[in-house]
Amino acid sequence: MKLDLLSKYFLTATFVFFQLNTHAASQAPVAGENGMVVTAHHLATHVGIDILKAGGNAVDAAIAVGYTLAVVYPAAGNLGGGGFMTILLADGRKTFLDFREKAPLAASASMYLDREGNVVPGLSTSGHLAVAVPGTVSGMEAALSKYGTMNRAQLLSPAIKFAHEGFVLEQGDIDMLTTATDSLKRDPASASIFLNNGEPLKVGDKLVQKDLAKTLRRISDKGAEGFYKGRIGAAIVKSSWSGGGILMQADLDRYQTRELEPIVCNYRGYDIVSAPPPSSGGVALCEMLNILEGFPLKELGFRSAQGVQYQIEAMRHAFIDRNTYLGDPDFVDNPLGLLLDKDYAAQIRELIAADNASLSSEIMPGFPPREGSNTTHYSIIDKSGNAVSVTYTLNDWFGAKVTAAGTGVLLNNEMDDFTIKIGEPNLYGLVQGESNAIKPGKRPLSSMSPTIVTKDGQPVMVLGTPGGSRIITTVLLTLLNVIDYGMNVQEAVDAPRFHQQWLPDVTNVEPFALSPDTLIILENWGQKFGDPPPANQVAAILVGAPRLGGIPAGRNRYYGAIDPRRNSGLALGY
Repeated sequence: MKLDLLSKYFLTATFVFFQLNTHAASQAPVAGENGMVVTAHHLATHVGIDILKAGGNAVDAAIAVGYTLAVVYPAAGNLGGGGFMTILLADGRKTFLDFREKAPLAASASMYLDREGNVVPGLSTSGHLAVAVPGTVSGMEAALSKYGTMNRAQLLSPAIKFAHEGFVLEQGDIDMLTTATDSLKRDPASASIFLNNGEPLKVGDKLVQKDLAKTLRRISDKGAEGFYKGRIGAAIVKSSWSGGGILMQADLDRYQTRELEPIVCNYRGYDIVSAPPPSSGGVALCEMLNILEGFPLKELGFRSAQGVQYQIEAMRHAFIDRNTYLGDPDFVDNPLGLLLDKDYAAQIRELIAADNASLSSEIMPGFPPREGSNTTHYSIIDKSGNAVSVTYTLNDWFGAKVTAAGTGVLLNNEMDDFTIKIGEPNLYGLVQGESNAIKPGKRPLSSMSPTIVTKDGQPVMVLGTPGGSRIITTVLLTLLNVIDYGMNVQEAVDAPRFHQQWLPDVTNVEPFALSPDTLIILENWGQKFGDPPPANQVAAILVGAPRLGGIPAGRNRYYGAIDPRRNSGLALGY
């Protein structure tokens, strides 16, 4: 007797799942007994491990890594940007530090429009007018003062050394630098640092950043005040005004990190601790998980047509809510009680057809926020079980492509994260609305989702990624790979991905993420597929064993994985 069509689909999916799990191409996760550090740059990872070995906790290591990345990973590591830090302490306390950039006091909703009300191309993405008030140094100082244990000089010493003495560039560094060569040439302060007489640096060259070393020394001596006030603050303001920007000393003086309650939800017995607004990440992630918890994903099988259908539709519905309701909590009333409610998720689940794609244009209007893909993330856990998940950014690769003269500090182009004009696509083709309009002192909505997973109050997983709006779906798929599909942490990070964000009404698919016959099934159900999304770089740690319910390797407690999609990162334990 012939199998019905749906049975054929499930049979194919089961075979693919069997093949993936019996012939896995992933390397084994990196193991460690006393601690684990996973970052986007090998030098920063070694710095984090050295801090843990010296007796520092995970927060200390996160601070040292953050400052080191500002030197060795200048495309996204930063002093001139901002980000988020999710913290789980060994005693069970959990918190969230928001050091997201803010709009300057002189900012206005129409500042990137011409007299006719049209968007001026490039004005919100390049140059000093694109720069928002940086928050990274404030965030690192806030983390140290409340949760760190080591003195500031110890934590900044490695970054100062790499900046003053330089470090030898490898291929991954060159790949990063060459993406911005033409832009950096146009800014003399940047060109003097990142180019060699106007020409790109090469593998084996040494990158020396003397001005940045001086800035780091001042931070080491005076903390956040050494960056926001005095010589450094004055240089940032002077550079801004000389380049047509609007930053004032008052902007720097008023910047403060916010400490907030993280978003927490439960998925199949695991607590997901993630980023609250002004990030949309934790809310959207939890809404998708709440929707998917009602579907038997494990039984359907990894990348079965039915399972993928449910996941795409969960992404679509969560992004509608994310794009419509969320914003900076100082300016927007975020309906978290509704969006995180499991009954609300059940109502959405009732709208999802098993074999018919939704039409984004027919569900409801909304306005997608975004930030640039060129963020960076790192994950750290120490021997006591303190865990830290950090995502921070300049927005685009090398931010606004300008350096504050005399400081060595590359500046962000975070203002492009706001709504430049309602109904108009921004740099990444996403359309935004009034809730994310520019206002003085406001923080733009973000997708960054530094996440920690716990069970019975104990850490189970630490993860996050860069990638703009794809951050949320990448964290989602990595969690599903571990919790529902039984992958070890490296397999979960390596597995090909797909991304749906409601608008545009196309799901982007990496090569090998879906088999040809699965694609045909989903297309027959009305799903539309597009080009692969740009690469993320997940940094993840699993606690206890390489996979949930697995067997530890000797006395090792921690298992780290760095995404192979970019070639500069490193997972390292001890």
